[in-house]
Amino acid sequence: MDAFYYLVFGCLAAVVAAMELSKTSRDRVATSSPFNAFKNNYLLVYSLMMAGDWLQGPYVYYLYSQYGFDKGDIGRLFIAGFGSSMLFGTVVGSLADKQGRKRACITYCITYILSCITKHSPEYKVLMVGRILGGISTSLLFSAFESWLVAEHNKRGFDPQWLSVTFVKAIFLGNGLIAIVSGLFANLLADNLGFGPVAPFDAAACCLAIGMAIILSSWSENYGDPSDSKDLITQFKGAAAAIASDEKIALLGAIQSLFEGSMYTFVFLWTPALSPNDEDIPHGFIFATFMLSSMLGSSIASRLMARGTLKVESYMQIVFAISAFTLLLPIISNFLVAPSTVKGGSISFGSCIQLLGFCVFEACVGIFWPSIMKMRSQYIPEEARSTIMNFFRIPLNIFVCIVLYNVNAFPITIMFGMCSIFLFMASVLQRRLMVVAESHKSSMIRISWIIKCNIGLFLSHLFDWTIYAKQMFH
Repeated sequence: MDAFYYLVFGCLAAVVAAMELSKTSRDRVATSSPFNAFKNNYLLVYSLMMAGDWLQGPYVYYLYSQYGFDKGDIGRLFIAGFGSSMLFGTVVGSLADKQGRKRACITYCITYILSCITKHSPEYKVLMVGRILGGISTSLLFSAFESWLVAEHNKRGFDPQWLSVTFVKAIFLGNGLIAIVSGLFANLLADNLGFGPVAPFDAAACCLAIGMAIILSSWSENYGDPSDSKDLITQFKGAAAAIASDEKIALLGAIQSLFEGSMYTFVFLWTPALSPNDEDIPHGFIFATFMLSSMLGSSIASRLMARGTLKVESYMQIVFAISAFTLLLPIISNFLVAPSTVKGGSISFGSCIQLLGFCVFEACVGIFWPSIMKMRSQYIPEEARSTIMNFFRIPLNIFVCIVLYNVNAFPITIMFGMCSIFLFMASVLQRRLMVVAESHKSSMIRISWIIKCNIGLFLSHLFDWTIYAKQMFH
């Protein structure tokens, strides 16, 4: 079955290459030179930030186990990270609107570098501090950088349609190519060169330091609402009021939480799903295959978003429905294919089917990221962008903490079934978002038409009264 992995990876690589090389002018958005310079600067920084994150991923669990901690201790460390992201990360991330998005991005670099440094200590308390710092960093990574980009893009007067170009490239590089290269480089440092499992964290700190230097030297500051009259509590109340008063924002937050909650649960479940009897599977190679699938998804998204007539709200309904079906495959395959009872060995036929389905799911993830970024840029108000985006992550972090705490309490098929239901709900809510958005747009067009008619009627009456006045005067 080893040839199966190479076949899947090779086919995906060929499709991604064909998608990128076959792009025509219809699939590309014409942009200006100043925008391209701005975009390339952001992509360089974002790639370094994501490299700092991806380099750590493959060796976090392994490093903790090498320090002698058991599964329960490691689980508490992971829960601390997500809990920190929910509690402290929400506060720190929300400060970006008031204190500045550039400062928040620099704070991300500093906190994540400190988190990497703690990995040198085998002390549990020190590692716990590192996880708390890492949780804060995660909230900043997924809010401050996007908030800075949207505000700076608009401040420089670039076409709003060009935002999708930056979003797609950022996901193609940061969640695809950089993830693959980072995984291979981490493996080279830790295993091939024999520097040990802490070496990838040192490499991550170096990437973050380089990125911070570029931010300090080339980024300007921007704010949401820098008013001195608003404290953090007032800022939270304003963000909560915006979510409660605008159905589009509330729907967007629910969609994001449902999808990302399912996505992070999938991260914990794919290994036991593909090797239920401790089959010998190449985890690193499968991870690289998933990232290649994500690149394929972002390439598809670039083509979809380049067509102005095709709305994000429309095609994302289909994407969520497809992703819901793919996470049903572990349940379906258990009914259609008799599960193997042999311990060890190579991957089973049923797991091969699941692997193909998981690749489709990762392609949906690749479409999701730039698409949700595009919708956030449209619906979230600028003055509270970072605050609202961190509010969206609260239910997500609660959900992931619950899953981590109860990961052994439910059969794996129940967990996949729950994720599939969540994704189907996201599809339904996406449909509702499209209806609400179109209704709002129609209302604005109708109001504009009424205003224009009333202005025309007023001018007509004014003209008539002018003629009448002239006749009376003469």
